Amino acid sequence: MIEVGGLTAHAGAARLLDGVDFTVVSGEVTALVGPSGSGKTTAALALLGEAAPGVRLSGTVRVAGVEVVGDEGPTGTAHTVRGGIVSYMPQHPSHALNPARRIGSVLSELARLHLRQSSGENRTIAADALRTAGLPDDHAVLRRFPHQFSGGQRQRVALAQVLACGPRALVLDEPSTGLDTVARLRLVEQLTRLAADGYAVLLLSHDHDLVRAVAARTILLEHGRVTATGPTPDVLPTPAAPPSPPPARATSTEPAGAVLEARNLTAWLHPGHRGEVLHDVTVRVHEGGCTAIVGPSGSGKTVLARCLAGLHERHRGHLTHQGEPLPALRHRTTRQIRGVQYVWQEVRNSFDDRRTVLDQVGRTAVRLRGRTPAEAERQARQLWERLGLTSEHTTRHAAALSGGELQRAALARALLAEPDVLICDEITTALDAVSTALVTAEITRLREESGTAVLWIGHDLGLVERIADDLVVLDTGRVVESGDRATVLASPAAGTTRLLLRSRNLATATHQ
Repeated sequence: MIEVGGLTAHAGAARLLDGVDFTVVSGEVTALVGPSGSGKTTAALALLGEAAPGVRLSGTVRVAGVEVVGDEGPTGTAHTVRGGIVSYMPQHPSHALNPARRIGSVLSELARLHLRQSSGENRTIAADALRTAGLPDDHAVLRRFPHQFSGGQRQRVALAQVLACGPRALVLDEPSTGLDTVARLRLVEQLTRLAADGYAVLLLSHDHDLVRAVAARTILLEHGRVTATGPTPDVLPTPAAPPSPPPARATSTEPAGAVLEARNLTAWLHPGHRGEVLHDVTVRVHEGGCTAIVGPSGSGKTVLARCLAGLHERHRGHLTHQGEPLPALRHRTTRQIRGVQYVWQEVRNSFDDRRTVLDQVGRTAVRLRGRTPAEAERQARQLWERLGLTSEHTTRHAAALSGGELQRAALARALLAEPDVLICDEITTALDAVSTALVTAEITRLREESGTAVLWIGHDLGLVERIADDLVVLDTGRVVESGDRATVLASPAAGTTRLLLRSRNLATATHQ
């Protein structure tokens, strides 16, 4: 279905891809894996005859026999394969979803454009696409706007948009981003079913458990070159068992010791207290401690984080920072803004394309800590390098960085404020294992040396075990379990916690 030969990509003097060769066949999942910035997304876009601004393509790419890239770059026939033959789902759903349109009308329109069916058939295709992507197909869901879904649910809406085009080949860029362990297990079933139905699936992922569970063949891309290819077990052997998690740090349970606290927090989406998503939630983080928030997609984790960051104002309850009331962001003092920093999951739109990313990272130290531009740049570069970003990245704009590189840049931007509390919302979802280790090492250093408190929102229970002291489990906007991390995970009392634990190992669950 897809044939790639000698694919090369240049951006200025930088070579992003260097003679890449691979094939994708119908009826199976092929995985393209590699570190952040290795060129996976550049290769994926080339399959549609597309490239980021300033990127020049050469080589050969054929999709269903149609040449979409030649020696002179994208061909004049490339547009004929997009959507109806090969569809691409980007890593961040915000790039694929129209915030001003209801998802049902978009899905129906995609079916009409690519499949040219009647209006009734288009609605049926839209509903089928939602079901295949793992979402309900009822009328209320079809009338929602993208912002009314959680991050993991938006990922599935983006997958439904791809399926609604009726393609024969799917290119999925990090489709497990933002999904809890249960949803990731369902994704395994969905991808397996799609391959069985005859789709050619190219999966771009850092989630090696997911790759081992679904991919027949794997291509390893490093620094723009294919360094290994073959059956997945040969390219990605099963790793050794992870080390036992450390014991949780002893922390005070008294609210008075909390650096950041939400007490009896209730939040809603619409005026008039309609659409409640949080119900009497209480969470606190202590100096130098780490409280992890876990739960299924759509359980209210991001809304909780946005309330604490001052970005979601439709709530009641008590928010405090250092024992003082914490207002909405627009009413916070500079000290409060500096003290509570939020790093969210989809960071691409938070960077200005007109300035380099490093300049924007350093600006935090200028605005919130009074540093000179030269001091801010020096500190930004030091932190930049500790997070695994190179000097080559310092001159780039956001469009020239990968999703994982932008996630680390967003973390650096928040850390330069030297916050009392760092709120991390799925900040490792686009990172490979090496980059994740650098991020967690930096956060651990800050906790130990500066006493920074961390509120960690994540679906990776293995990572939660390694970094968290306390654990709060949310489901349908309510706290269903909380306490010492080791105790909760060793003896879970809530059904939600037990379900998350049972589905945590995708590879094991799939083969049983």
